[in-house]
Amino acid sequence: MMDSGYSWARLFAALALGTIGGVGMWSVVVVLPTIEKEFGLSRSEASLSYTLAMLGFGAGGVLMGRLSDRLGVFQPLLSCIVALSLGYVATALAVTHWQFAIAYGALIALLGSAITFGPLIADTSLWFERRRGIAVAVCASGNYLAGTFWPPIITHAVAAFGWRATHLGIGLFCILVMPPIALVLRRPSPTAPAPAVGSPAGTSGQPLTPPVSLPVMQGLLVVAGITCCLAMAMPQVHIVAYCAELGFGVARGAEMLSLMLACGIISRLASGFIADRIGGLKTLLLGSVLQAIALAFYVPFDGLMSLYIVSALFGLFQGGIVPSYALIIREYFPAKEAGVRVGLTLTATMIGMAAGGWMSGVIFDVTKSYQAAFLNGLFWNLVNTAIVVFLLVKARRVARA
Repeated sequence: MMDSGYSWARLFAALALGTIGGVGMWSVVVVLPTIEKEFGLSRSEASLSYTLAMLGFGAGGVLMGRLSDRLGVFQPLLSCIVALSLGYVATALAVTHWQFAIAYGALIALLGSAITFGPLIADTSLWFERRRGIAVAVCASGNYLAGTFWPPIITHAVAAFGWRATHLGIGLFCILVMPPIALVLRRPSPTAPAPAVGSPAGTSGQPLTPPVSLPVMQGLLVVAGITCCLAMAMPQVHIVAYCAELGFGVARGAEMLSLMLACGIISRLASGFIADRIGGLKTLLLGSVLQAIALAFYVPFDGLMSLYIVSALFGLFQGGIVPSYALIIREYFPAKEAGVRVGLTLTATMIGMAAGGWMSGVIFDVTKSYQAAFLNGLFWNLVNTAIVVFLLVKARRVARA
């Protein structure tokens, strides 16, 4: 069953579901300036919608990961598709910003889109051994494919029909298209034995010896996930608003976001091939260092063409970071805990995205500039790099011992 033809069919079904269901993460970014005007909000108040969506997305990853460990991914997936569709209907009918934000956080994110990321990645990892790195990278690319295709579609739909009609259309599309694809995932995932921690890694899928105790390692991965995405959130959440602030327009910002995430897909696939050869921790370090370099480029360059170039570089440099956490979990922790542990770690990345998006809005409100927000992101990126370096140093010492 592992690495079989069905495994690959299941992978591409998961990729399609992630691409469609991932709309819940990106639609709020595109309509952020529109919502700000609609409800008369400040930039930080408007960013709260994104913050609640990311918190719901993260908490839902843990909840749905635990349910998937117990029930398999299929049953929770169907329930989440219904919630996702209802969430878009609820946002379209919202009359206050709080109604809009809560619908995003609870229905669209927590009970909806959340299952299309961490839980699907964890489930995919159970069906592969030899090609686990690239399989996880392909599945995780659904989130970025969503960010590539949905923003320009939503931008044009909002301009033509308004944001409320656009949200209704998204809800209808999801409930019609996603359930037939989900049927491919009906078969229960293979149950892997839970080998003793410390067994040598190999084709049997037994975990590597952890560089620190498993509880400490889980905690460090959570902190690393938060800090890397505090940095990642600045360009991804505010690039549309940043372009509007510079006078380039919302449409240009949406194009940059799509370009960034399209390049992120290339990065994720490349990181999958790399991880199959050097492991998750080294791949994470590579992504962390490259993301810091790209983030630093945003500080001196704010011209239209330079922002397109830097956004493309940012996508190429950071796309492999988040999938690396799932690979590290599968390398060092028992397979039977994959759903909840991957969910917990990826929840940390969502918390980082949520806090980073809100924090950048606050910094902008105070300074009336995004330059300080980019520097804030760079600081947290360096914290992430330090954590990964620490784990790698400890891992080398354990290997030598």
